[in-house]
Amino acid sequence: MAVQDIKAFVPCKNYEISKAFYEEIGFSLAYVTDDLTLCESGECALFLQRFYEPALANNFMLQICVDSIEQAYARCSRSQHKTNLTEVKQESWGKVFYVWGPSGELLHVTELNEYVG
Repeated sequence: MAVQDIKAFVPCKNYEISKAFYEEIGFSLAYVTDDLTLCESGECALFLQRFYEPALANNFMLQICVDSIEQAYARCSRSQHKTNLTEVKQESWGKVFYVWGPSGELLHVTELNEYVG
């Protein structure tokens, strides 16, 4: 099997609010069906789904790697639909902050250090 792409299906407690949140933090939205929206940023994409299970949403995490943690932080801090936001932290592997979406999902927004690999 040669994998070409992987997309997560993000649960939405309130579908319209989740769409607004992901648009606020920089994703462009494309209609797929009445119950599915494609969120894209650059070469990366995920699906928002009109489905909500509290246990799933509260344990759902995504790492979102960015070129500029400062720009990402500024954009996420302006979101009216986030539920929580931490400060940027320096780690041995790069910088990170955490933002929780409107359904309880946790986004690890990360600027990785350059490395040879």
